[in-house]
Amino acid sequence: MSARIWDFAVIGAGMAGASLAAELAPHARVLLLEAEDVPGYHATGRSAAFWDECYGGPGVVPLTLASGPFLRTHGFLTTRGALHLARAQDSAALAQFFATFAGTGVAIERLDRAAIEQRVPGVRPEWCAAIHEPACADIDVAGLHQHYLAAARRAGGEMVCRARVDRLARDDGGWRIVTATGAEYRAARIVNAAGAWADRIARLAGVAPLGIRPLRRTVVQLRVDPPAPADLPLVLDINGGFYFKPDNGRLWLSPHDEIPDEPGDVAPEEIDVAIAIDRFEAVTNWRITALERRWAGLRSFAPDRLPVYGPDPNLGSFFWCAGQGGFGIQTAPAAARMAAQIALGLQADAMTRAIDPAAYSPARFAAASQSA
Repeated sequence: MSARIWDFAVIGAGMAGASLAAELAPHARVLLLEAEDVPGYHATGRSAAFWDECYGGPGVVPLTLASGPFLRTHGFLTTRGALHLARAQDSAALAQFFATFAGTGVAIERLDRAAIEQRVPGVRPEWCAAIHEPACADIDVAGLHQHYLAAARRAGGEMVCRARVDRLARDDGGWRIVTATGAEYRAARIVNAAGAWADRIARLAGVAPLGIRPLRRTVVQLRVDPPAPADLPLVLDINGGFYFKPDNGRLWLSPHDEIPDEPGDVAPEEIDVAIAIDRFEAVTNWRITALERRWAGLRSFAPDRLPVYGPDPNLGSFFWCAGQGGFGIQTAPAAARMAAQIALGLQADAMTRAIDPAAYSPARFAAASQSA
């Protein structure tokens, strides 16, 4: 067993754990434990990689908007724009979209059929209206992840891979952590950044799980004729039935599925691939010439679909950093900064001042159960 006692042991080195470790490390002794051979193997490494102000709903908007300046300044965003396509029968969905995001600070505008055709050549005639998000951008996910891992390392943080946590026990010094290889570590506080495994880690610690559910999302890479224009926006269904975007001459397409699954190395189901292609063919007249790749990843949500940041209300030495769904990457800068400020007892700064930490606290679930 290591004789060293860490201030924080962060479990999970995907985007959530890496970004929080980078924010904690200048102020504390930080150990980052990763179950896989390399960090970011699961959700982080399988992201469709876009920054969308509306993604995740109005409750996530403050984290997204606060993260934007950091991502732009450091060169992690490339502006693309987004279109939420609608048909004549979708007028209620269009109105609801505007109502949902009114007053949140996001930039959206309505486009007519002519404007849609300029941005998505070959779009079928029934798609006659759209909401345009001009600020939507591609994210350099790998670059951002490596940035945070490097920042944590420079500040003195240490990372151990192939360190799947098997046992957690409290002792006089805080926590005793035992991995599947038999290695043991000690830390004053645990940070649960384990993604789809977050509730499992909570149970190991004797903490009540929050109901973090992993949902599978499918993505396929297509070659199409005519080739997807390089300046094609991110194209989404106003009803959440699909999205697609170009990537290096190819097209990434998802049926926007959310299939309950178990934590693990998930793979796409053939039916979900077929659904994605069927929905795409109902949007454009482009011919699919090849299905080149297919993959799936897990997006993990708390019951109210908002992320969870903060100490467990019943055990303050256990800190939640979980439930980031599909928006964890685009919100990582502000979320990690806010979470570190909570954990270290620091004041909010210019990045986090407009964010209400209570909105993301795990204490909200205890309050909801008491009121019920």
